[in-house]
Amino acid sequence: MNLSEIVDKIELEVVTEFELPIRQVEGIYIGDLLSIVMSKAQQNFLWITIQTHINIIAVATLVDLTGIIIVEGMEIEKDTIDKAMEVGIPLFKTNLSAYEIACKLREIGV
Repeated sequence: MNLSEIVDKIELEVVTEFELPIRQVEGIYIGDLLSIVMSKAQQNFLWITIQTHINIIAVATLVDLTGIIIVEGMEIEKDTIDKAMEVGIPLFKTNLSAYEIACKLREIGV
């Protein structure tokens, strides 16, 4: 399923201000420890986390993730949003928990 379809189906809040790429999401990774995400997440995965600092963008770029979903309604730092826009990492937000958003993604076939 592509990223635009996922955003529409589970009603994510789009944080970054650019047109969403039509990239295929090949899996999901849930985690908050950046070093583990770097070693376990795979290219074209969508990352679910509560982390909001600028280093998440570096990790997403390094692994070539499709995007990042920030859960629990966490406030995202301005530097993080600016960097995401600069490097083209789609950044989303939801008030749902990581578990709840993972269940929704599973329900739609991701």
